[in-house]
Amino acid sequence: MKHLLKLGDLSREEILSVLNLADQLKYERKNGIFKEYLKGKKLGMIFQKSSTRTRVSFEAGMYELGGYALFLSSRDLQIGRGEPVEDTARVLSRNLDGIMIRTVAQKEVEDLAKYGTVPVINGLTDYCHPCQVLADLMTIRERKGSFKGLKLCFVGDGNNMANSLLVGAVKTGMRFAIACPKGYEPDAALLAWAKENGEFLMTESVEEAAEGADVLYTDVWASMGQEEERERRMRAFSSFRIDDAVMRVAKRDAMVLHCLPAHRGEEITAEVFEAHADEIFEEAENRLHAQKAIMCKLMRDRA
Repeated sequence: MKHLLKLGDLSREEILSVLNLADQLKYERKNGIFKEYLKGKKLGMIFQKSSTRTRVSFEAGMYELGGYALFLSSRDLQIGRGEPVEDTARVLSRNLDGIMIRTVAQKEVEDLAKYGTVPVINGLTDYCHPCQVLADLMTIRERKGSFKGLKLCFVGDGNNMANSLLVGAVKTGMRFAIACPKGYEPDAALLAWAKENGEFLMTESVEEAAEGADVLYTDVWASMGQEEERERRMRAFSSFRIDDAVMRVAKRDAMVLHCLPAHRGEEITAEVFEAHADEIFEEAENRLHAQKAIMCKLMRDRA
């Protein structure tokens, strides 16, 4: 494991290894144990898309691990003024021990890793969101004990979250179902991979996807950068929400997750959100622990 560019690059064993370390780091933190696993290490955090959870969790995580996180917006870097990403990668690699980037294009993340010499972490692209899904998997395993026999249902847009959840579910042995409108499906290559490698269902029926689900998951109908599509998306997704009717066809002890921010009354009702708020905000906290594990895996033993 040299980088975290997308979840598909990791084996099942590597995913479980990250989750096991995240559990250990969470236990240590809950018991007031803070070991400086990354003492003296420096993480550059490039934000071309704004964030609450990503910035706070990475910055707090580096502090707790004894390292230092440097916030870099596109306004702070020459990359925002046209410097090639390969040049930025070479410069940052000579000053830092790792790079986290939250941006639009997956190619930009891949090029940072190609031309740089330090570990690169994908904090989000329009294609995938591996850090979020590792935190999601951590939360599911905490609540359910294991992944064996579980069904994960995603309701909504076949976006970066759906792409990464699909991969995470299949690699950990869960069944995966997605309910999305026609024209809003996940990445075609990932769909083909899922059909060949796991139990997978895609449907336009929310009730069919949610039937017997152990975990229900949703995301906003219009993600960052899609604001101009909001009215069209509101119409397309009007029936793709988690509500009481959906909860009734899932298992009685089904948990509900949301990557946040949530638009109550759109992709999830306020009632369902509040009933499962403890799960959702545990999931948000687990971003910290999962990302600390990722940084340790990538940066701890680097000379």
